[in-house]
This record gives sequence, C-alpha cells and structure tokens, in this order.
Amino acid sequence: MPQPRPSAGDALPAHCQVIEVSVAGLRQLFNAIDPSPFRQRDLDPGAEEFIVAWATDLPMDKPWALVVHLNRPAGRTDEAAILRESIHEYFGQRVVASRRKLRALFRRGRISLVIAVAFLTACIAVGDAVAGYLGESRLSDVIREGFLIGGWVAMWRPLEVFLYDWWPIRAEARLLQRLSTIPVRIEYREDARGDAWRSDWPEVSTAERPRGNAGAASRQGDDERGANDGIRRHRASSHAGGGTQDPGSGARQDNR
Repeated sequence: MPQPRPSAGDALPAHCQVIEVSVAGLRQLFNAIDPSPFRQRDLDPGAEEFIVAWATDLPMDKPWALVVHLNRPAGRTDEAAILRESIHEYFGQRVVASRRKLRALFRRGRISLVIAVAFLTACIAVGDAVAGYLGESRLSDVIREGFLIGGWVAMWRPLEVFLYDWWPIRAEARLLQRLSTIPVRIEYREDARGDAWRSDWPEVSTAERPRGNAGAASRQGDDERGANDGIRRHRASSHAGGGTQDPGSGARQDNR
C-alpha cells in the first residue's frame, strides 16, 4: 500500500469536496507581473479559473477543501499558513468586488427605471394627444399603439436588471465567499531536490540562504573589483606616459 505523502496546513473536514491543484512550485499559483507583496498578490489567471471552475461544479451543501500537490519537499514551516492567508485574501477581495458590482448594477437599474417610466408616460401622453387630434380613425389607433409599444420597449432594460441580471452576480459572490474561507493543505513530494524550496515562494531571507552561495557571490565581487582596479591603474599609467598607447606596443618594441 502506498505511503501517504507528507503534508502541512489545515485539516480536511470529514466528507469534504476536494479541489486539487498540482504545481511544481507555489510561485505558479500567483500572477508573476503583479508588483504587490506575495501576501496581497493576485492569483495567476489560469489557476484562478481552474479553482473557480472546479468549485462551480461542487455541491453547496457540503464542505470544501483545497489541496495543493507540490512537486518539491517541504520548505519553510509557515508556508502553508502564508499560502492559506494569500488565497483567502485574494478571494475575499473578489467578494468585495462582486458586491460592489451588484450595488452598481442596482443603482444603474434604478436610474434606468426612472428614465423608462418617464419615457413611457410621455409616449402615452403624446399618443393620446395625436389620436385626439386626428379623431377616431384607424390611423390614430396605429399611432397611439406605436407610441405605447415604444414606451414599453424602454422598460425592457430596467426589468432585465431587476429580474435577471442580479442573480448570477449574487451566485458568484456566494461561491467566492466559500473560497475565501476554504481550508488549504499542501502535499509535498519527497524525492525532489531537497533545497528546491529556497528558490520558491515565499521569499527566503538572506540569513536563510546557503552560505556557499553567499561566499561565491562575495568571491565574484572581489574578482570584479580587482579587475576594475587593474583597468584604472593601466589607464592612469597610459595618460602619464603621454597618450593612449597600446599596452602591447612596448613589448613589441623590445622584441625588435
């Protein structure tokens, strides 16, 4: 029987519906071009679409959970908690945006309703006036009915807002609200490179980086500074000799 993979994060509720995501590193879950700190960074559009599409098919009367299959060993002890906070923060902001969108829709619907009612009233009044001017005839009936139909056509948009447009946004807000509190757990892969977590998110502080890398960087900096000093000394001696003489010309003269 296969051994369970090492994991960290929230405990999964009993009989929960699991959303599973497999990534090579936690960085793949977040938008690389977002300049915000990782705790406030947006999710990658592909990752967000995948999670939301999976959640849309889940029953609302059962608990949900998000399991991230990570193809590297465990890194920082707090990376599961930071990942949970980041995901909750992102979907929480999406909930706020959806509710703002719903309020804007109702405000636009109220304005449209006032305009449509005024236009309908005007159409009825104009139709009656024209029919009264023309008298009882087939033409006057056609004109009156035409104005009446035009007025009711203007009512179409506010009726659409209050009858149909609001409930998909409301359903989206409810789904995002569930995702903003979803338990998050990470399952690790043990046979990957042991220090792969150092180049992944969350960021690794300088104190936690391998000393070998710091020593190599220091030696590289010393070599570069030594080369720059040599170039400056050579340029100074060339100017003191009265020109920008080729450093190999003296050696060629000695050989002659």
